[in-house]
Amino acid sequence: MNLKHFFFLLLLLGHTQLSAQKVWTLDECVAYAIENNLQVKNLKFAEDLGKETYRQSIRDLLPNVSAFTNQNYNTGLSENQVSGVLENREFYAADYQINANFDLFQGFQKMNTIRASKFIYKATQEDVLQEKFLLAFRVMSAFYDIKFNQGLVNNSMEQLEISQTNYDLVAKQVNLGLMAKADLYEAESTLLSDKLLVTQNKNLLELSKLTLRQAMNLQDEGDFEIQLFDKSITEELTKSASLDTIYDVAKETVPIVKAQKFRVKAAKKQLQATRGSLYPSISVTAGMRTQYVEGVTDSDNNALSFSEQIDRNFARSVGAQLNIPLSLGWSNRSRVKQQKIAHKQELNNLEIQEQELFQLLQQLVQTNDALIAEYEQSNKRLEAQELAFDIAQKRYEKGLINIIDLNQTKNLFATAQNENLQVQLRLKVNKSTLDFYYNLPVFNIN
Repeated sequence: MNLKHFFFLLLLLGHTQLSAQKVWTLDECVAYAIENNLQVKNLKFAEDLGKETYRQSIRDLLPNVSAFTNQNYNTGLSENQVSGVLENREFYAADYQINANFDLFQGFQKMNTIRASKFIYKATQEDVLQEKFLLAFRVMSAFYDIKFNQGLVNNSMEQLEISQTNYDLVAKQVNLGLMAKADLYEAESTLLSDKLLVTQNKNLLELSKLTLRQAMNLQDEGDFEIQLFDKSITEELTKSASLDTIYDVAKETVPIVKAQKFRVKAAKKQLQATRGSLYPSISVTAGMRTQYVEGVTDSDNNALSFSEQIDRNFARSVGAQLNIPLSLGWSNRSRVKQQKIAHKQELNNLEIQEQELFQLLQQLVQTNDALIAEYEQSNKRLEAQELAFDIAQKRYEKGLINIIDLNQTKNLFATAQNENLQVQLRLKVNKSTLDFYYNLPVFNIN
């Protein structure tokens, strides 16, 4: 391979890597962030614990079965198992037992505990979902910050191109003696200012990319590109939202409120389970036991083998136990009172959640209406400033105005462009947030 072919191969590989660069969509950014976020993983562990607690509460309905064995080596005075006479001897003995205990009635404590643990498990599921949505909104905010800063870069590049054109025009006119050199200095100052603004906006763009990388927990340090957006605003974005309608939907669907409702239900079942400790409880017991003692003989003085003793000493037992709580230092009644307070506290927390939700929706709806009005005014201002700049540019080229007046009009046009872009993106983010509370699909999150 000669040198020419080698360089051609390098260029080809470079072009292939460049064209294969990933362009991230918002859904892809959100999905990656959720997959790699440590807080989401931590809440998933809490969900797994809640699931196992719920399963164990069901398994607690099964009888308690235990096996027991006791192995002893005895020396000294002990009772002969056949004659019943105390003798001084050495021998080995072993006991074997299997016992079972089944709670027949406990004031429905176990059933209410199962229901309570199920509601707590459901609450942890909603906690995970809430954290995913919070993370998705953080990613979306960072995503649109990139779009805004990219728009600033594009706008400043357009302004730089205009300034460069004007500078070249002034330089020619100065050389022809048609304009003073002071105009060239003014045009150069504007050109340098626009170059600085481009650099500043590019730095803001890189910072916003870093912010999104951190929100996603993306370790890749390569170039980061996101999907460009459609600058147009649809009619759906410029419609006013009904506060009462959104609130009625949100309080039934928002994960954080649903989680609190499950905790209220869990606290109620825990209260009922605690009250069950005030009632008598009934349990059924059953057991089997046997024993082996070394040196035991039958009536003919023949030593009994291990299997013979196990068979002869085998015994069974069945019983029932009634437990009536009388006092216990009033601890059961104290626990009932504590659980009543805990239930009231969870109810109050639910009211707090619903109140905060309503206030948040009030702000979002008011902001939405304000942004719609701002967007309409911003469009009109942008059109007017663009027209004013076009006229000023033509007048400047004909020598009817000076460079200072042109720059003033140009700066006003640039400001109108940036403000219009900002209003567009704020309106999109705010509308997406309202859609979330209205239970519309915003993110691809299960």
